[in-house]
Amino acid sequence: MKIARDADIDPAPLAGKRVAIMGYGNQGRAQALNLVDGGVDVVIGLRPGSQSAQRVAADGLAWAPIEEAAASDIVMMLAPDETLPALYQAIEHFLPAEGALGFSHGLAIRFGFIAPRADLAVFMVAPKGPGSALRSLYIEGRGMPALYAVAQDPRGNAEALALAYGRAIGCGRAGLIASTFAEECEADLFNEAAVVWGAVPEILIAGFETLVEAGVSEQVAYMECIGELKLLAELIESRGIAGMREAISNTAELGAVSGGKRIVDQRVRDEMRAILDRVRNGKFAAELMAEQEAGYPRLQAARALARGQAVERVRNQLSDLKR
Repeated sequence: MKIARDADIDPAPLAGKRVAIMGYGNQGRAQALNLVDGGVDVVIGLRPGSQSAQRVAADGLAWAPIEEAAASDIVMMLAPDETLPALYQAIEHFLPAEGALGFSHGLAIRFGFIAPRADLAVFMVAPKGPGSALRSLYIEGRGMPALYAVAQDPRGNAEALALAYGRAIGCGRAGLIASTFAEECEADLFNEAAVVWGAVPEILIAGFETLVEAGVSEQVAYMECIGELKLLAELIESRGIAGMREAISNTAELGAVSGGKRIVDQRVRDEMRAILDRVRNGKFAAELMAEQEAGYPRLQAARALARGQAVERVRNQLSDLKR
């Protein structure tokens, strides 16, 4: 495993360069603010009438129409994945000769939704966490680990540029791990669908509903099945999974040993493999693009359903209880 930290990284490839941030959402805002705090020249690329303009102005940053911003030395593509193909088409002819195109997720390149011009250096710096945490860690003088990769390197400087960029947003403080666009994309999509963002919430809700159906009060069911998740995450973060097991009571540990593999059985593992296959063969990426073209009907329905679930009502009731 190849890891680079601040002391290993030459910041010079970014010196004197202008960076355009396309997209001012979770990652775009955090990366832009970190860059500016580090003395990098940054412009935010926005479409006319963008709702982000007021927030950019409130943050004290400069912005320009996407075509004008695209004339920068480095253009970071930080808008939502499904919008990147149209964004690239809109700015391709404004990108300077022998410029650089950067990403924080590999999907658009991995599945061929964007075919960058041959003269462009194409790299990725993918912080492994949300932009809000990337920003807060930077302010605290710490950093978030990130993956970096190169997809196109016409002048032999793409890796150095990726590392310098990762250093500038604070990820070199923690470590930049060498990867590929395909590896980052496939692992990330798999995790989102099959583990942290897909399976874990469903297990929490199923546990809550099982207890409530058995006559346990909603409040107790919520605290047991959902309220303790933060404690689990903190223990794993600080001690690892083995250390987490050792830190809990014998009763809790025996329950985990007895019950965990009954839930995550061979059928679940087979489903995880099927999800990974669907990621790798491009079916999920195609589904994402189709969802965007249709106006996000499934996502809107899922959000409405989630807001109406009993766990949300109970969470609001218990919101004043702080751990």
